[in-house]
Amino acid sequence: MNKVSPKALLHSKWTKVEVENKEKHFVVTQLEMDDEQRIVECKIEAVMSKNEYSINWRNLKNSECWKIGWK
Repeated sequence: MNKVSPKALLHSKWTKVEVENKEKHFVVTQLEMDDEQRIVECKIEAVMSKNEYSINWRNLKNSECWKIGWK
């Protein structure tokens, strides 16, 4: 399990374990917070293709799917 801090999430770098569409490396580009400073939306961008995806930020905790940093 990856340790993910919501405060340090913006601009963090991630590697997807199972590559899809030749997209492996990602950067968290946008976070949307509610009034109580809880994350309600997280967007990641594929480094090579520049495609953007909305994901549940808690999915990044799953070390079987994501690795911290670019590996």
